[in-house]
Amino acid sequence: MAGRTVRDERADATREAILATAERLFAERGVYAVSNRQVSGAAGQGNNAAVGYHFGTKADLVRAIARRHAQQVERVRERLLDEIGDSTDVRDWVACLVRPVLQHLAELPSPTWYARFCAQVMTDPALHEIMAEESLASPALRRTLDGLNRCLPDLPLEVHVERGAMARHLILHMCAERERALAEHTATPRSSWHDAATGLIDGIVGLWLAPVTH
Repeated sequence: MAGRTVRDERADATREAILATAERLFAERGVYAVSNRQVSGAAGQGNNAAVGYHFGTKADLVRAIARRHAQQVERVRERLLDEIGDSTDVRDWVACLVRPVLQHLAELPSPTWYARFCAQVMTDPALHEIMAEESLASPALRRTLDGLNRCLPDLPLEVHVERGAMARHLILHMCAERERALAEHTATPRSSWHDAATGLIDGIVGLWLAPVTH
């Protein structure tokens, strides 16, 4: 039993090393510019097939990286949802979209790679679908989107869909750009992830509430 426990701990450590290394390399170079063999080598694995053994395909690895972060984001979002209850204020629901992600980035060891990893993944149609599936598997995110939708009953459907896409791109790319700037020690418009979230919320609320030109 003791030997099995040691093997399990080693397997967990190997998986964690692969996930962290793959996230960094994918963020830096793009998903398909990095081979499983390169990930295994950079993670310190003598077996070049370690990624395939522990995770399967590259798509499976991407999904595992997304899930590695999902629980922490979900926990913060659930807390914020409990705080706002049945709010009819668009800003409250936008905050539930934005703050959990940026708070998670603030709590990760520096430098972080997750925002840039997400930006890289979302440029690929097949991997984009994986990330969308993983996001919508979140009960808290579905509650947030439902609450936001209830606040915008008069917005035409096509405009609602368009602005939803705009909001997702703003969150994704503003986070990735800030993460890159912090890693390179260059100036950022806001001094903290908390303040960056406030700026994003301001912008996205304005986006949702902007007049519709017919």
